Amino acid sequence: MIWAYPDVKLILLLAGIFGLLYFIYLFRYWKINRKLVVEKRRLFSKVVIRTLYFILFLIAFAGPSIGTSLKEIQEEGKDIFIAVDLSQSMNATDIGPSRLQRIKFELKNLTKSFPSDRIGLIIFSSESFMQCPLTFDQSVLQLYIDGLNTGLVPNFGTDLNGPLRMAEERFLRDESQEVKSKSIILISDGENFGDDLEDIGSRLNSEGIKVFALGIGTTGGSSIPRGNGLVIDPQTGKPAQTVLDRAPLQQIAAETEGQYFEISDEVQEIGDLTAALERLEGGVTGSRVVEASANKYFYFLLAGLILSLLDMMLPIKTIKL
Repeated sequence: MIWAYPDVKLILLLAGIFGLLYFIYLFRYWKINRKLVVEKRRLFSKVVIRTLYFILFLIAFAGPSIGTSLKEIQEEGKDIFIAVDLSQSMNATDIGPSRLQRIKFELKNLTKSFPSDRIGLIIFSSESFMQCPLTFDQSVLQLYIDGLNTGLVPNFGTDLNGPLRMAEERFLRDESQEVKSKSIILISDGENFGDDLEDIGSRLNSEGIKVFALGIGTTGGSSIPRGNGLVIDPQTGKPAQTVLDRAPLQQIAAETEGQYFEISDEVQEIGDLTAALERLEGGVTGSRVVEASANKYFYFLLAGLILSLLDMMLPIKTIKL
């Protein structure tokens, strides 16, 4: 016999409490017996019934497993591309310690929530690059996330279309025969200097690829650090300001039936993003049969309940008149 919850100390503690309380109960009857005539035989039957169903409850609590049973488990999987904006504006400090550093911290926690799914990493600014193809290897993915910095890509503005097209192409080229849910996490401050997002959004929607957009920044904005100084706007000669632009991110999320989330001075929705991804129904990638122990606690619990009901329904007359 195998026990699901073999906590011997707790079981002994419960047995001790029961014994102490029942000793007090019997001691009261002994005091009554000194003044009144008590039927000890019926009292003894009460003790036996209550001790039996208490023992049965303890056995049920411990979860006895007798024998084994075979269960079929379906394996599900998701394919997720994370596209991270590495334009200079991601160095802004309106989200401390900076937008990019905050994203790196959140991504390391988010990816740990999906150990059985394939995750890839795309970096982009004015151009897009495949940093890590879809992989199950969490340790490799964590290393790539640690190494994210704005010097990895050319910085001539931000094009949100590029990473979406790259993810789409990789999804379509995937030769795996397994049917999986496909989604993209698009992380940016939303400043888009590329083409309109309507065409790529329509294609992704028709292909069943959802975009979950994560905007980071504040509407108040911030200057952009560069070295020991700030990025200067060539048109005004003053420090450039970057603000969170929600509109393009909300647009692409809506067009692909995804969702928009935000990290700003108003809301912190990274937990909501994780929950939304967890709710996605992963495609069935296979099934396997496992041998599981058959927990029989119910039979002991049922027997204990029957005895306890019998104890309540058949009160024993202890005093002779």
